[in-house]
Amino acid sequence: MAKVLVVDDAAFMRMMLKNILSANGHEIVGEAEDGAQSLEKYAQLKPDLVTMDIVMPQLDGIEATREITRGHPGARIIMCTAVGQQAKVLEAMKAGAKGYIIKPFQAPKVLAEINKVLNS
Repeated sequence: MAKVLVVDDAAFMRMMLKNILSANGHEIVGEAEDGAQSLEKYAQLKPDLVTMDIVMPQLDGIEATREITRGHPGARIIMCTAVGQQAKVLEAMKAGAKGYIIKPFQAPKVLAEINKVLNS
């Protein structure tokens, strides 16, 4: 079981992820609507794992990932991406992300990636 911070500007996407994670024993310790909020929440909540949307207002997921991993090198961040954003995923991995999941979310794939990152 992991403590997870869910970051996405779309409430619907946050809800979908929260449902998949909670149903499988993970605890949602917080959520954020943009990258700037994710930095505050990460520092405050110290989650085991972050699911981070790439495209968000104010501070995008790649910049937020860069900021979080700069201050917390062991941070485990999984990017949430739409199909066809491979270049952005690569950029996010360089910024410190440990994995990625593709929207629309499919529970088995989401859980497999989360377990992989938690156990790495």
